[in-house]
Amino acid sequence: MTSKDQDPSTSEPTSTFKDLLKTIWDTMTFPVHPAGWPFIMGFVVITFIFFLIAEELGMIGTALTLWCVYFFRNPVREVPTKEGLIISPADGLVSQIKHNVTLPSELDVPMAEDGLADASYTQVSVFLNVFNVHVNRVPFTGTVKQVIYHPGKFLNASLDKASEENERSTTLVETHDGKLYAFVQIAGFVARRILNDLNAGDVVETGQHMGIIRFGSRVDIYLPKGTNPLVTVGQTMIGGETVIADFKSREKARESVAI
Repeated sequence: MTSKDQDPSTSEPTSTFKDLLKTIWDTMTFPVHPAGWPFIMGFVVITFIFFLIAEELGMIGTALTLWCVYFFRNPVREVPTKEGLIISPADGLVSQIKHNVTLPSELDVPMAEDGLADASYTQVSVFLNVFNVHVNRVPFTGTVKQVIYHPGKFLNASLDKASEENERSTTLVETHDGKLYAFVQIAGFVARRILNDLNAGDVVETGQHMGIIRFGSRVDIYLPKGTNPLVTVGQTMIGGETVIADFKSREKARESVAI
């Protein structure tokens, strides 16, 4: 029997097995953020020392090393390219949505005619646990106006007051049509280091890499007036892929129901 006459029932399992192997390979292999390599190499050295002391300690060190590699993973994401979409800057869960808030106080932004800060923004908070991808991405195309690092505490990032009291890095971006939006990387109880690669004057694109927060944290994004969130509290975010809002949409803020 020639290859053309081969029974399809015998080739299908082979194809399925190859697809399974490819899925496993794609899952187990992923790019690693450069900020992670010093930590990974440190764990490798410690693991080697542990093995010299006892095999059991070496196995613990191996597990910790693999976890470190996993933590600093930087998977490829398919960024939606429709004009006007605002994309989640981080993986995690939407922990809160607050309407009619001002931009973070550390930013130098114009005041309204009454001398008060513009309180027409909507704040969407994305909480990252230690198992989430911690590489952060730019939510929307524009020009970076300000990048401000603010030292602070290391409270649980899920707390509301973490926005004002925790260590954080705040980025203000102006869109091509003059709108201002901001996003804030907030350190958490475990996190002790925020990396923000952006600088004032940078022209950024939706979904591009902009930094990383090490070991558990939160990212807040401030949407300008008239931009309603298309996500709800408790929803899972995929950084660089999940659409948080649409500048061009006039859809009302969405509600959710647990099923």
